[in-house]
Amino acid sequence: MNKLLIVGTVAFDAIETPFGKTDKILGGAATYIGLSASFFDVESAIVSVVGDDFPEEYIQVLKNKNIDLSGLEVVKGGKTFFWSGRYHNDLNSRDTLDTQLNTLADFQPKVPKNFKNADIVMLGNLHPLVQSSVLDQMTETPKLVVLDTMNFWMDCALPELMEVINRIDVLTINDEEARQLSGEYSLVKAAAKIQTMGPKYVVIKKGEHGALLFHNKEIFFAPALPLEEVFDPTGAGDTFAGGFSGFIAQSENVSFGNMKNAIIYGSNLASFCVEKFGTERMVTLEKAEVQQRLQQFKALTQFDIVLEK
Repeated sequence: MNKLLIVGTVAFDAIETPFGKTDKILGGAATYIGLSASFFDVESAIVSVVGDDFPEEYIQVLKNKNIDLSGLEVVKGGKTFFWSGRYHNDLNSRDTLDTQLNTLADFQPKVPKNFKNADIVMLGNLHPLVQSSVLDQMTETPKLVVLDTMNFWMDCALPELMEVINRIDVLTINDEEARQLSGEYSLVKAAAKIQTMGPKYVVIKKGEHGALLFHNKEIFFAPALPLEEVFDPTGAGDTFAGGFSGFIAQSENVSFGNMKNAIIYGSNLASFCVEKFGTERMVTLEKAEVQQRLQQFKALTQFDIVLEK
């Protein structure tokens, strides 16, 4: 079974949307990536840090999905990373109300010994130096390194970000971040420029408008499934990344053609994530439901057309 190493936050979130609000609930990039990747036949491990205020029941949620937590550091007397946000009526934009780094402020990732040879490395959104430090600890070159980042690091740690981007294979960012990083408005030009920075593949996430995959001159577009209910978009991008990297780890194939399938799998899993608050939907999700919705994705874009010669 192939190994998938996941690095990112394991956190508390407090979320407010037009449909309601939550108290502190389970969140964090690595949490969503791990839950999503658990739908594939892979050995996965999370490298992260929490405080001793992190409840055992949340640890159990991850363990129940067969995620290796030997790389999850629990700091005695420490507090877990906390994020609070409020979504606007369109659910596409949000305001951060509070961010408390807590134990994350001094996080030194420690890759478990038996995952230093992981086939696929999924670097969730963290400080670029933390992401680099994980790559430094690998004893074998991974078949594929996927990195997710955000405009915050472009604003305050750009040199370090450029350094780690040069060491990866796939960069996943949203359209606004792609424009900021490249200085190009056209996403085609932006992706081409980003590919000169190191990554051979660029995935640009467009939320409810799907995702684009770029490689050399090739482009693939995956729609997002039009949903009746979107309850909470938190974690959708990380769920997408978990589906993408989990599928590639399972299939042992890092070609452009297979990445198209990975994008569809990622989009499919993300469509479930948004149906309930936080991780709730991903925890109860069944494989049969995932397969059924894949058929809907297929129907959404399948058509036969006769091209004139």
